[in-house]
Amino acid sequence: MKAVTPRRCRSIFLSDIHLGSKAAKAEFVVDFLRYHEAEHIYLVGDIVDGWRLRRSWHWPQAHNDVVQKLLRMARKGTTITYIAGNHDEFLRDFQGTHFGGIEVVDTAIHEGADGKRYLVIHGDQFDCVVHNARWIAYLGDLAYDTAIIINRVIAKVRGFFGWPYWSFSSWAKVKVKKAVAFISAFQEVVVHEARKAGADGVICGHIHHAVIEDMDGIRYINAGDWVESCTAVVEDFDGAFSIVPWPHVRHQEPQLQPALTDQRQAA
Repeated sequence: MKAVTPRRCRSIFLSDIHLGSKAAKAEFVVDFLRYHEAEHIYLVGDIVDGWRLRRSWHWPQAHNDVVQKLLRMARKGTTITYIAGNHDEFLRDFQGTHFGGIEVVDTAIHEGADGKRYLVIHGDQFDCVVHNARWIAYLGDLAYDTAIIINRVIAKVRGFFGWPYWSFSSWAKVKVKKAVAFISAFQEVVVHEARKAGADGVICGHIHHAVIEDMDGIRYINAGDWVESCTAVVEDFDGAFSIVPWPHVRHQEPQLQPALTDQRQAA
Protein backbone atom coordinates (compact mmCIF):
# COMPACT_ATOMS: atom_id res chain seq x y z
CA MET A 1 0.00 0.00 0.00
CA LYS A 2 1.51 3.35 -1.01
CA ALA A 3 2.37 5.96 1.59
CA VAL A 4 -0.19 8.68 2.25
CA THR A 5 0.11 12.25 3.49
CA PRO A 6 -2.33 12.56 6.39
CA ARG A 7 -4.51 15.62 6.87
CA ARG A 8 -3.21 17.46 9.91
CA CYS A 9 -5.95 18.55 12.34
CA ARG A 10 -5.90 20.27 15.68
CA SER A 11 -8.38 17.84 17.26
CA ILE A 12 -10.33 14.72 16.29
CA PHE A 13 -13.44 13.41 18.04
CA LEU A 14 -14.45 9.76 17.58
CA SER A 15 -17.48 8.24 19.23
CA ASP A 16 -19.37 4.94 19.36
CA ILE A 17 -16.92 2.65 17.56
CA HIS A 18 -18.31 -0.35 19.50
CA LEU A 19 -15.25 -2.59 19.26
CA GLY A 20 -16.29 -6.08 20.25
CA SER A 21 -19.49 -5.90 18.24
CA LYS A 22 -19.88 -7.53 14.84
CA ALA A 23 -21.40 -4.31 13.50
CA ALA A 24 -18.30 -2.20 14.23
CA LYS A 25 -16.58 -0.99 11.06
CA ALA A 26 -13.11 -1.18 12.55
CA GLU A 27 -11.36 -1.27 9.17
CA PHE A 28 -12.94 2.10 8.34
CA VAL A 29 -11.65 3.57 11.62
CA VAL A 30 -8.10 2.40 10.94
CA ASP A 31 -8.28 3.78 7.42
CA PHE A 32 -9.61 7.14 8.66
CA LEU A 33 -6.71 7.37 11.12
CA ARG A 34 -4.22 6.61 8.33
CA TYR A 35 -5.40 9.77 6.59
CA HIS A 36 -5.74 12.02 9.65
CA GLU A 37 -3.38 13.18 12.38
CA ALA A 38 -4.15 15.48 15.29
CA GLU A 39 -2.58 17.08 18.32
CA HIS A 40 -5.44 15.79 20.45
CA ILE A 41 -7.85 12.89 19.90
CA TYR A 42 -10.95 12.51 22.04
CA LEU A 43 -12.60 9.08 22.21
CA VAL A 44 -16.12 10.12 23.15
CA GLY A 45 -17.43 6.91 24.69
CA ASP A 46 -18.64 3.47 23.63
CA ILE A 47 -15.31 2.78 21.95
CA VAL A 48 -15.41 -0.75 23.38
CA ASP A 49 -18.78 -2.50 23.57
CA GLY A 50 -18.70 -4.25 26.93
CA TRP A 51 -22.40 -5.14 26.71
CA ARG A 52 -21.89 -7.30 23.63
CA LEU A 53 -18.60 -8.76 24.82
CA ARG A 54 -20.38 -10.02 27.94
CA ARG A 55 -22.95 -11.77 25.75
CA SER A 56 -20.40 -13.35 23.39
CA TRP A 57 -16.72 -12.71 22.72
CA HIS A 58 -15.97 -11.13 19.36
CA TRP A 59 -12.58 -9.49 18.85
CA PRO A 60 -11.14 -9.94 15.33
CA GLN A 61 -7.79 -8.57 14.22
CA ALA A 62 -9.34 -5.40 12.80
CA HIS A 63 -10.56 -4.44 16.28
CA ASN A 64 -7.11 -5.00 17.69
CA ASP A 65 -5.72 -2.86 14.84
CA VAL A 66 -7.78 0.12 16.06
CA VAL A 67 -6.34 -0.20 19.56
CA GLN A 68 -2.79 -0.61 18.25
CA LYS A 69 -3.14 2.37 15.93
CA LEU A 70 -4.32 4.62 18.77
CA LEU A 71 -1.51 3.41 21.05
CA ARG A 72 1.06 4.13 18.33
CA MET A 73 -0.36 7.64 17.89
CA ALA A 74 -0.13 8.20 21.66
CA ARG A 75 3.51 7.06 21.66
CA LYS A 76 4.27 9.50 18.85
CA GLY A 77 2.96 12.43 20.88
CA THR A 78 -0.78 12.66 20.22
CA THR A 79 -2.73 13.46 23.38
CA ILE A 80 -5.59 10.95 23.63
CA THR A 81 -8.45 11.36 26.08
CA TYR A 82 -10.95 8.52 26.54
CA ILE A 83 -14.37 9.61 27.83
CA ALA A 84 -16.22 6.52 29.08
CA GLY A 85 -19.73 5.78 27.80
CA ASN A 86 -22.48 3.41 28.86
CA HIS A 87 -21.23 0.44 26.80
CA ASP A 88 -17.73 0.86 28.26
CA GLU A 89 -18.89 2.11 31.67
CA PHE A 90 -16.48 -0.29 33.41
CA LEU A 91 -13.80 2.31 32.61
CA ARG A 92 -15.50 4.85 34.88
CA ASP A 93 -13.84 3.05 37.79
CA PHE A 94 -10.46 4.07 36.30
CA GLN A 95 -10.89 7.84 35.92
CA GLY A 96 -7.55 9.59 35.81
CA THR A 97 -5.74 6.37 34.89
CA HIS A 98 -3.41 6.24 31.89
CA PHE A 99 -3.35 3.16 29.67
CA GLY A 100 -0.44 3.31 27.23
CA GLY A 101 -0.61 7.10 27.22
CA ILE A 102 -4.42 7.24 26.88
CA GLU A 103 -6.12 8.98 29.81
CA VAL A 104 -9.56 7.81 30.96
CA VAL A 105 -12.02 10.47 32.21
CA ASP A 106 -15.77 10.86 32.66
CA THR A 107 -15.99 14.33 31.10
CA ALA A 108 -13.54 16.87 29.72
CA ILE A 109 -13.38 20.53 28.74
CA HIS A 110 -11.88 21.17 25.32
CA GLU A 111 -10.65 24.67 24.52
CA GLY A 112 -10.93 25.38 20.82
CA ALA A 113 -8.37 27.26 18.78
CA ASP A 114 -10.66 30.30 18.94
CA GLY A 115 -10.78 30.18 22.76
CA LYS A 116 -14.30 28.74 23.01
CA ARG A 117 -14.83 26.04 25.63
CA TYR A 118 -16.64 22.77 24.90
CA LEU A 119 -17.96 20.22 27.36
CA VAL A 120 -16.96 16.79 26.02
CA ILE A 121 -19.21 14.01 27.31
CA HIS A 122 -20.61 10.76 25.95
CA GLY A 123 -24.20 11.71 26.78
CA ASP A 124 -25.67 8.55 28.29
CA GLN A 125 -25.84 10.40 31.61
CA PHE A 126 -28.91 12.18 30.21
CA ASP A 127 -30.63 9.11 28.75
CA CYS A 128 -33.33 8.19 31.28
CA VAL A 129 -33.82 4.77 29.65
CA VAL A 130 -30.21 3.76 30.28
CA HIS A 131 -30.33 4.80 33.93
CA ASN A 132 -33.91 4.15 35.04
CA ALA A 133 -35.07 1.19 32.95
CA ARG A 134 -32.00 -0.88 32.22
CA TRP A 135 -33.97 -3.83 30.82
CA ILE A 136 -35.59 -1.55 28.23
CA ALA A 137 -32.13 -0.36 27.22
CA TYR A 138 -31.02 -3.96 26.68
CA LEU A 139 -34.16 -4.72 24.64
CA GLY A 140 -33.47 -1.63 22.57
CA ASP A 141 -29.94 -2.86 22.08
CA LEU A 142 -31.26 -6.16 20.68
CA ALA A 143 -33.63 -4.28 18.36
CA TYR A 144 -30.70 -2.18 17.23
CA ASP A 145 -28.77 -5.36 16.46
CA THR A 146 -31.63 -6.39 14.17
CA ALA A 147 -31.45 -3.07 12.34
CA ILE A 148 -27.71 -3.53 11.89
CA ILE A 149 -28.26 -7.00 10.41
CA ILE A 150 -30.63 -5.37 7.90
CA ASN A 151 -27.88 -2.82 7.24
CA ARG A 152 -25.40 -5.57 6.38
CA VAL A 153 -27.82 -7.27 3.97
CA ILE A 154 -28.55 -3.98 2.21
CA ALA A 155 -24.81 -3.15 2.09
CA LYS A 156 -24.05 -6.47 0.36
CA VAL A 157 -26.77 -5.91 -2.22
CA ARG A 158 -25.66 -2.33 -2.88
CA GLY A 159 -22.02 -3.46 -3.06
CA PHE A 160 -22.94 -6.10 -5.64
CA PHE A 161 -24.36 -3.38 -7.87
CA GLY A 162 -21.46 -1.01 -7.17
CA TRP A 163 -23.61 1.46 -5.23
CA PRO A 164 -22.17 3.41 -2.26
CA TYR A 165 -22.77 2.48 1.37
CA TRP A 166 -26.14 3.54 2.80
CA SER A 167 -27.40 3.00 6.35
CA PHE A 168 -30.94 1.72 6.81
CA SER A 169 -30.79 2.32 10.58
CA SER A 170 -29.65 5.94 10.14
CA TRP A 171 -32.42 6.52 7.61
CA ALA A 172 -35.03 5.02 9.94
CA LYS A 173 -33.77 7.15 12.81
CA VAL A 174 -34.60 10.40 10.99
CA LYS A 175 -37.91 9.07 9.62
CA VAL A 176 -39.52 7.59 12.73
CA LYS A 177 -41.26 10.37 14.65
CA LYS A 178 -40.50 8.96 18.11
CA ALA A 179 -36.82 8.66 17.26
CA VAL A 180 -36.76 12.24 15.99
CA ALA A 181 -38.45 13.41 19.20
CA PHE A 182 -35.90 11.51 21.32
CA ILE A 183 -32.98 13.04 19.42
CA SER A 184 -34.44 16.52 19.87
CA ALA A 185 -35.01 16.00 23.61
CA PHE A 186 -31.49 14.60 24.01
CA GLN A 187 -29.96 17.61 22.27
CA GLU A 188 -31.89 20.02 24.46
CA VAL A 189 -30.82 18.44 27.75
CA VAL A 190 -27.17 18.12 26.70
CA VAL A 191 -27.12 21.77 25.60
CA HIS A 192 -28.62 22.72 28.97
CA GLU A 193 -25.82 20.81 30.72
CA ALA A 194 -23.19 22.68 28.68
CA ARG A 195 -24.76 25.98 29.66
CA LYS A 196 -24.71 24.94 33.35
CA ALA A 197 -21.00 24.13 32.97
CA GLY A 198 -20.34 27.61 31.59
CA ALA A 199 -19.24 26.17 28.24
CA ASP A 200 -19.79 27.63 24.80
CA GLY A 201 -20.67 24.25 23.34
CA VAL A 202 -20.91 20.52 23.86
CA ILE A 203 -19.34 17.62 21.97
CA CYS A 204 -20.96 14.24 22.54
CA GLY A 205 -21.99 10.91 21.02
CA HIS A 206 -24.33 8.19 22.30
CA ILE A 207 -27.26 8.58 19.87
CA HIS A 208 -25.35 7.77 16.65
CA HIS A 209 -26.52 10.93 14.92
CA ALA A 210 -23.77 13.23 13.67
CA VAL A 211 -24.64 16.92 13.54
CA ILE A 212 -23.23 20.39 14.17
CA GLU A 213 -25.69 23.15 14.96
CA ASP A 214 -26.29 26.15 17.22
CA MET A 215 -29.02 25.79 19.83
CA ASP A 216 -29.93 28.83 21.92
CA GLY A 217 -26.42 30.23 21.75
CA ILE A 218 -24.71 26.89 22.48
CA ARG A 219 -22.87 24.94 19.77
CA TYR A 220 -24.10 21.33 19.77
CA ILE A 221 -21.75 18.81 18.13
CA ASN A 222 -22.37 15.09 17.92
CA ALA A 223 -19.54 12.97 16.50
CA GLY A 224 -21.86 10.23 15.22
CA ASP A 225 -20.63 6.63 15.18
CA TRP A 226 -18.69 3.88 13.38
CA VAL A 227 -21.53 1.39 13.17
CA GLU A 228 -24.04 3.21 10.96
CA SER A 229 -22.85 6.50 9.48
CA CYS A 230 -19.06 6.20 10.03
CA THR A 231 -18.32 9.82 10.90
CA ALA A 232 -15.76 11.79 12.86
CA VAL A 233 -15.65 15.42 13.92
CA VAL A 234 -12.43 17.30 13.28
CA GLU A 235 -11.27 20.73 14.40
CA ASP A 236 -8.96 22.72 12.16
CA PHE A 237 -6.32 25.10 13.46
CA ASP A 238 -8.66 28.10 13.04
CA GLY A 239 -11.20 26.56 15.44
CA ALA A 240 -13.68 25.44 12.75
CA PHE A 241 -15.38 22.08 13.28
CA SER A 242 -16.61 19.75 10.55
CA ILE A 243 -18.15 16.32 10.21
CA VAL A 244 -16.06 13.97 8.09
CA PRO A 245 -17.93 10.94 6.72
CA TRP A 246 -15.72 7.91 6.03
CA PRO A 247 -18.12 5.23 4.72
CA HIS A 248 -15.51 3.03 3.05
CA VAL A 249 -11.87 2.01 3.04
CA ARG A 250 -10.21 4.61 0.87
CA HIS A 251 -7.73 2.41 -0.97
CA GLN A 252 -10.70 0.32 -2.12
CA GLU A 253 -12.98 3.21 -3.06
CA PRO A 254 -11.01 6.41 -3.69
CA GLN A 255 -13.94 8.80 -4.07
CA LEU A 256 -14.50 10.61 -0.77
CA GLN A 257 -17.60 12.45 0.35
CA PRO A 258 -17.03 16.13 1.22
CA ALA A 259 -16.89 17.10 4.86
CA LEU A 260 -20.10 18.47 6.33
CA THR A 261 -19.61 21.71 8.21
CA ASP A 262 -22.14 23.20 10.65
CA GLN A 263 -25.07 21.33 9.21
CA ARG A 264 -26.96 18.10 9.66
CA GLN A 265 -25.38 15.03 8.13
CA ALA A 266 -27.14 13.96 4.97
CA ALA A 267 -29.38 10.93 5.51
